[in-house]
Amino acid sequence: MQSSKPTHVRYLILLMLFLVTTINYADRATIAIAGSSLQKDLGIDAVTLGYIFSAFGWAYVAGQIPGGWLLDRFGSKKVYALSIFTWSLFTVLQGFVGEFGMSTAVVALFMLRFLVGLAEAPSFPGNARIVAAWFPTAERGTASAIFNSAQYFSTVLFAPLMGWIVYSFGWEHVFIVMGILGIVFSLVWLKVIYSPREHPRVNEAEFKHIADNGGMVDMDQKGKKSDGPKWDYIRQLLTNRMMLGVYLGQYCINGITYFFLTWFPVYLVQERGMTILKAGFIASLPAICGFIGGVLGGVISDYLLRKGHSLTFARKAPIIAGLLVSSSIVACNYVEVEWMVVGFMALAFFGKGVGALGWAVVSDTSPKQIAGLSGGLFNTFGNIASITTPIVIGYIISSTGSFKWALVFVGANALVAVFSYLVIVGPIKRVVLKEPPAKGGNEATGNLSQAHS
Repeated sequence: MQSSKPTHVRYLILLMLFLVTTINYADRATIAIAGSSLQKDLGIDAVTLGYIFSAFGWAYVAGQIPGGWLLDRFGSKKVYALSIFTWSLFTVLQGFVGEFGMSTAVVALFMLRFLVGLAEAPSFPGNARIVAAWFPTAERGTASAIFNSAQYFSTVLFAPLMGWIVYSFGWEHVFIVMGILGIVFSLVWLKVIYSPREHPRVNEAEFKHIADNGGMVDMDQKGKKSDGPKWDYIRQLLTNRMMLGVYLGQYCINGITYFFLTWFPVYLVQERGMTILKAGFIASLPAICGFIGGVLGGVISDYLLRKGHSLTFARKAPIIAGLLVSSSIVACNYVEVEWMVVGFMALAFFGKGVGALGWAVVSDTSPKQIAGLSGGLFNTFGNIASITTPIVIGYIISSTGSFKWALVFVGANALVAVFSYLVIVGPIKRVVLKEPPAKGGNEATGNLSQAHS
């Protein structure tokens, strides 16, 4: 370390995570931007559209534990590259469902959304694994917040572009353009991503800085010994009160996310009377605030950690404060002026951004033996909301004829997440797994960063 300054390759890795998550969320949101035009063209009602919106979630949830195991078994680089290529291919194919008759098109669209969800399953556990490997504990909150904030940046960058494509060329072209972009990126990923020990551009000083300060640098080397999902490990996580509180919190936070990813553009068109072109641009404004809040939440959390606060306080304070702010979405029901509606949506999205530190908590708490599987389990619970939220909102709109109670439902999610972190989670610390006696010697591997709590 004395002889050479440390390199900063981990920031290049973080840029790649940010870019891939931007593409990931753009591909999820294609259906929301195309939703209103697609609904008209295919002649489908709000409940059917809600089920199509949810198709992604069914498969995404089902794929989390297998996806996490694949990451632990084969490493982040190969599994993630295959994931990007596959979900992008299925996105392209959605552009051709209009060639079929109405009922066949609806079934084909549901199936392709389902396959996109299955292919995307390893993405966020992969992000959490890569951050845990490449970043010291005191940098992990910011790193996790940056890749997580790509979901907002994605809307800022792509919602206006996708709105313009739908308006100018038709909804089919959105899927084709976004899918091709992802296929190209999967090739870039293979060129740039390596584990810390194997990366050709990392010097000894940076490697030592990461390894000595809580980075799990040998995760992929150890992970290759994994031969299947460790069901007893999963049982231990499912009986851990802290983890159950984190899972409930993430379910509620994702409830807010999936309102914005599915029904929000439809809300702007149908409830507020905007054109899809205008809705595409308007949808990007709350997303800008979400992006700022998302980065800010991680920066504040790591700042509190560096100032000597406990890991528990440093993670919980931004989560609770941010989610209380995000419950302001309900205020949209009481204003008519367009700029005030957008203002409250922006405030709600900002608060949700600040509070969305779940992936930092996962990087802090995941047992070393099953970092991918732990992230997959967390994402399983969180993304049940990707199934329930679009369907529940579809039924609310169908039965009430408006979005008013839908917004109350979204605001309630924020308050339940606050309750979970205040009452259920307790101290945040690395989970230490009990090993079977026959595998003695590994028990200590879970102890990393217990002191940081």
